[in-house]
Amino acid sequence: KGIRLAQEAQNNPEFGFRLASVYDDRSIDRLEPSFHNIVKGSIEDGIQAARTNEFDVIYIALPIDAQHRIQTMLEAFGDTTATVHVVPDIFMYSLMHGQMSYLGDVQTISVYDNPVSGVQAALKRLEDIVLSICALAIFALPMLCIATAIKLTSKGTVLFKQDRYGLNSNKISVWKFRTMCVTENGDKVTQASKDDPRITKIGSFLRKTSLDELPQFINVLLGDMSVIGPRPHAISHNEEFRKLVNFYMMRHKVKPGITGWAQVNGWRGQTETVEKMKKRIEFDLEYIRNWSLWLDFKIVLFTVFRSFNDKNAY
Repeated sequence: KGIRLAQEAQNNPEFGFRLASVYDDRSIDRLEPSFHNIVKGSIEDGIQAARTNEFDVIYIALPIDAQHRIQTMLEAFGDTTATVHVVPDIFMYSLMHGQMSYLGDVQTISVYDNPVSGVQAALKRLEDIVLSICALAIFALPMLCIATAIKLTSKGTVLFKQDRYGLNSNKISVWKFRTMCVTENGDKVTQASKDDPRITKIGSFLRKTSLDELPQFINVLLGDMSVIGPRPHAISHNEEFRKLVNFYMMRHKVKPGITGWAQVNGWRGQTETVEKMKKRIEFDLEYIRNWSLWLDFKIVLFTVFRSFNDKNAY
């Protein structure tokens, strides 16, 4: 990560930083050859250089388990006027909107936090209300036609409700147009697959085009879901994959969505392998860490243009 930081500084002069030097206690042959000429000595040499005001900004790029070494360096750099940053390692990259906070006089770091809170939560809710009302107004007639077609072509209810996990893992009932001849909602739910015999004729078209998801705009108006967010999985799938995929449940730190960052990046549909689910969760967590109204707007556009040409939807 120290090398990555140095490369960022060298490759992006517009950031306003010039890489002055690197200090490392390891043997120089353990570093990339391109950095040999810029390594000026050991960490102690770097501390002495900082005391003579050679640097404006110092970055400490050590693993989090080197706590004692980091503490010793921070105490030493306290005898300088340089700005000091500690670069998070791979553990810290797993933070969910990590930020500093206080409980009384005790300083804490939020490791797993909800990035959509306060004013941002209000903006997100306003976005959901506006988008869902517009969508229901636009699709009211098509939804009526879909409901009629389902009723005329197969036996069973028009709408299908399935239990899912919502915000903070609270159970919600997600609405969909029924696309199968079965309505599974128990301890075992089999994911739809290619040429699945359970899918009705019109159901295949609805699933391929995502039109079966339209009733979920009602879920959005009720406040159970968001227009954009991690797609909710059947509860049985949650219980299965939370044991197999690290940080799986972190996707429930925000409301589930009708569409999401994972879906527009090709990770929609059947997740028959753990690796596929890992990729989906990777994009879900990336969305949560980087949420913004602009990102939501891009996802809406991508969804509109890609929904009718998704090879992963069965």
